[in-house]
Amino acid sequence: MAGMGFGRRLWLTRFSKPATDRPLYRHVLTRKPARILQIGIASLDRSERLLRVAAAGAGSSIHFVGLDRFEGRLPSEQAGPTLKQAHQRLHRLASTQLVPGNADTSLARLCNHIGTFDLVLIDSVTDQRHMERCWFFIQRIINPTSLVLAEAATADGRPTSWQVVTKAKIDELASRTVLRRAG
Repeated sequence: MAGMGFGRRLWLTRFSKPATDRPLYRHVLTRKPARILQIGIASLDRSERLLRVAAAGAGSSIHFVGLDRFEGRLPSEQAGPTLKQAHQRLHRLASTQLVPGNADTSLARLCNHIGTFDLVLIDSVTDQRHMERCWFFIQRIINPTSLVLAEAATADGRPTSWQVVTKAKIDELASRTVLRRAG
């Protein structure tokens, strides 16, 4: 892997903090995604590391789309990066498109224009009410080889792990959304 030595890969996948992100880096090293969608951006450090790891393994340039509320977060929500901070730190690592707003409305606006993704990350900071409607659109922007990972969190919002969301589960969640809207 050009640009990332064995020591750096070992540190990221076995010793980096927070430990909950280590499996994420292992997935990226193994799958080598070129198109990444991140729904919710709690940590720019994680996104930067993710893009560096992806760039080290990719044969082509990386395309990154980040959906987040940015400055639109409510005072009761966890603080996060501003749109300007995210752009300054991420645009030099990949072809970056940052979209402010709620996940469901942003994804609804974009899903016909952004193509398919190799990797979709759903950060635990994403409001679950908005996430329910996203499954229908996620179903449309993945292909059979896409990997969808959702970050689980404790009741107080601390991330615990990344979990694979299978295609069957995505289809089930998407059909619930359609039925809810029809009923």
